Order: sequence, then structure tokens, then C-alpha cells
Amino acid sequence: MCCLFAAYASTCATSLAQNYPTRAIRFVVPTAPGGGPDVVARFIAPRLTELMGQQVVVENRAGANAMIGAEVVARAPADGYTWLFGTGQNTVNPSVMKKVLHDIVNDFAPVSLVYQSSFILVVHPAVPAKSVREFIAAAQAQPNKLNFGSGGIGSAAHLSGELFMMMTGVRMIHVPYKGVGPALSDLIGGQLDLMYPAIASAHPYIQSGRLRALGVTSPKRHPSLPEVPTIAETVPKYESRSWIGVLVPAGTPREIVNRINAAVVKVVNTPEVRQQLIAQGTDPETNTPEEFAKYIREEVARAARVVKAAGIKPE
Repeated sequence: MCCLFAAYASTCATSLAQNYPTRAIRFVVPTAPGGGPDVVARFIAPRLTELMGQQVVVENRAGANAMIGAEVVARAPADGYTWLFGTGQNTVNPSVMKKVLHDIVNDFAPVSLVYQSSFILVVHPAVPAKSVREFIAAAQAQPNKLNFGSGGIGSAAHLSGELFMMMTGVRMIHVPYKGVGPALSDLIGGQLDLMYPAIASAHPYIQSGRLRALGVTSPKRHPSLPEVPTIAETVPKYESRSWIGVLVPAGTPREIVNRINAAVVKVVNTPEVRQQLIAQGTDPETNTPEEFAKYIREEVARAARVVKAAGIKPE
């Protein structure tokens, strides 16, 4: 009887995959409308619609450090009709939040990365340092004098600063805000000394001279700002990036995961989409479901190490 049931279930799954998709697909973005992930999701959704043969509908479910949207997808049927546009915050949350109702490793089937976000160390013009090396010297000369802002405790900008302190031995004061926008405004206004915003967010202010760029957090210089060195050129092996990728509920038939992966990989690697992503200060990157699963596990572990070393207490 058990064998018969297993065979029947396998046949049903195969049939479902062969006919997939037959209706609209929910593309859940766990961040607010207008933010980077939302803009990218709405840019690629029509192209995914064309490849999938069914409408891919973007749905914002923001809040609680990207946990609300993730929870929606984690509890959705594992049939390929609900996708998560996951973010790096989803791999940080287990270390900085006391209660996360889903498991980013076990409750999802990773499909593919879409891009990695690099950040940039920028200072207010009143800070005299013109390079990462000069900045380290200035910070070492006045421990806990310089302050850096972020969009909140455990955010990518916060962890970028904590990692910088861990690897250089400098001490700075972290000032968390309720969002990147207010922090960036205070940095421009001189209430903060430095910050690690996304490249795209800082780019206009760098160009206008209202902020000074010292180094990008990616392992290689970014095409959008090729004259700005990497922090790693001064602090070997320093790297801080966040990620955006597509995940579906755990248990989704592998044939469906492969179908979604093929569509995502094809769309992201078209010249038009790659050019748009690079212009936004990101690094387009796709991979296999297995590679993405490994990447997520590594990111969870990496975030845990930084959070523990920084003494950040879960909230």
C-alpha cells in the first residue's frame, strides 16, 4: 500500500510539473514599494511573464526585517505559484531577531541568485580622510569618536561597519535609524561621520561632492564607480555584500524549481537586464539551486559570526 501511495504521489508531482504553470504566479517582495528589490522585481516580472507563459504578479509584503513576506511564502502551498524575492536580511534575521517563525534554510527551496548588492564607505566632507588607509589612521587616533549610521541594528550597513571594526581594530559608535533614508540625510547634513549605504543610494551625493567615497565593500571595483578602490585593497579579504534571489516553499517539485531557475537565469543574463542592474550599483549573478542553497547556508553562518563577535543582542 505504501509503495502504491508513493508511486501515485510521484505521478501526481510529475503531472503537476509537466503542466506548470497554468495560472498567475505571486512574486512576493518582502520590502517596501520603491526600494531596490521592488524596483528590480517589477523590472524583471514582465520578462518572466513572457517566459513562463503566465502572469508574474509582484506583491509587496513588507515589514519586520523582511520576515512578513518570507513567512507568507514559507506557509504557501509548495506548487510553484508563490515565489519569494528573498534578501540578505533573511539570512541575518536568525542571528538578530529573538523570534523568527520560519527557517530560511529548511522552509524554502532556493531557486537562484539574481544579484548581489555592494556597499560603499562614504564620509561627510568634514572628515579629513581621503582614503581607507587615512580613515583607519584617523579612527585609531580617536577611538569611539567617529559615528556611523545604518538603517537599523542587524542591517547590511550595520554589519558592514562591524566587520570593518573587527578587521581593522578601530572603534566607532553605531547609530541605528529606522531606515536608510533618514540616516543618509543626517550623514549629508553632518550629524553623522560615515555610513555604508548601497552604491546606488550614495552615487548622486558622491557625484555632487556632498559625500566622499573611500572604498566599496565588494571584492572587485564596481563598474559604476571604477575610480573608487575596494576596501579590500587596504584591508585584505574584507568583503560585505547582501543578496537578492528567488526562493519557493520547501517541497516544491524539483521539475518546477528547475523550470523557474531556467527562466530566472535567462532573464537576468540578458544584456538589457544586466546593464540595468549594474547601473543600479549591483552585481548580477545567477546560479543553480544547489549552489544557491550552499550560499544561503554560508551566509547564515557568516552573519552569525559577525553578530556574535560584535556583541549584538537579538531583539
